[in-house]
Amino acid sequence: MTAESLPTTRSGAGPSDAALVVAARAGESWAQQALFARHGRMVLGLSQRVLAGREDADDLAQDAFLYALTHLETLQNPQAFASWIATIVVRTASKRLRSRRLLVRLGLRRSEPVDVEAIVSPAAPADAAAELRHLYRRLAEFPAEERVALVLRRVEGFELTEIAERMGLSLATVKRRLASAERRLGSEGET
Repeated sequence: MTAESLPTTRSGAGPSDAALVVAARAGESWAQQALFARHGRMVLGLSQRVLAGREDADDLAQDAFLYALTHLETLQNPQAFASWIATIVVRTASKRLRSRRLLVRLGLRRSEPVDVEAIVSPAAPADAAAELRHLYRRLAEFPAEERVALVLRRVEGFELTEIAERMGLSLATVKRRLASAERRLGSEGET
């Protein structure tokens, strides 16, 4: 069976994530392909928005799927695959951002400007596009955890509890990180 020939339900939606996870756990490659087909765009998009770049985002998306598909047995609620893989993306992105920042500080990597236009959709309303451009131009200065929390809140529109879950942090820690990030954004012309 291939991803294109998946059985469909009466709604035409195909098997649920839970059914696909169960089949993938049993070694069915078509189910792994179906999970990738269903969630690949979301994973890549989230990777691009959190890392603010296409090159590293492709690698992050591939690594997130590789990790998820080889650790499916750790997923307690198979229907929560989308949320779980988003958590993998967020936590892996945080680690990569911390590593990237350290390499720049040590002089082992150059700081690369964010290609804001690659992230902001041409169809975005003018005010939203302007806010996103402002945000992404400043993000390189932020510590990784503040940066990720701010992107999840301002760009992804996640609730505080969702951010805490995705980042593996307490709600109080997320609130502190967001407050610090907002102060950094507000201090643009003060230094």
